Amino acid sequence: MKRRNTIILMLFFTSIVFAQVSIETHKKKIQNLVVESFDEIWSKLEPTKIEKYYTKDFLLLEHGEVWNNDTIAKYLNNSKLKLPIPKRVNNIQIIDIKVANKTAWVAYHNYATITADDKIIREVHWLESATAILTPRGWKLDMLHSTRIKSE
Repeated sequence: MKRRNTIILMLFFTSIVFAQVSIETHKKKIQNLVVESFDEIWSKLEPTKIEKYYTKDFLLLEHGEVWNNDTIAKYLNNSKLKLPIPKRVNNIQIIDIKVANKTAWVAYHNYATITADDKIIREVHWLESATAILTPRGWKLDMLHSTRIKSE
C-alpha cells in the first residue's frame, strides 16, 4: 500500500513539474513570437511575414484605429515608397505572460527607435497587450492592443 501511494505521489509531482516546464516553454515561444513579429514585419516592412505571425482574422487596435492584415500590408508597402526608408529598432520589455490551454495573453512595453541616414528621427513608446492562439503551425497572434505613451 505504501509503495503504491509513493508511486502515485511520484507520478503526480512529475506531472506538475512537466506542466510547469511546458508552460515556461510556451511563455518563451510567446515572447519570441512578439519580438520576432515586430522585427520581421514592422522593422523590415515585410507584409509577406504577416501570415507567419498573425492569424487570418488578426486585429490591431492602435490609437483609436482598427487595422487588419490588409490594412497592415498596405501601410508596410506604402512605407517602403518613402525614401530614405527609415530603420526601426525595437526593444520589447515583457511585463507578464499568461498561458491557458491553447490561448495566451502577453503585456509588454514596446520601445522603437527610428532612424534615417544614421540620425534618430523618432523614439516611440507603446504599452501593449496581445492575445495568441496555438495553431497547428505554432503560436500566432490574433489581437494586439497598442497605446502610445507620450514622451515628456
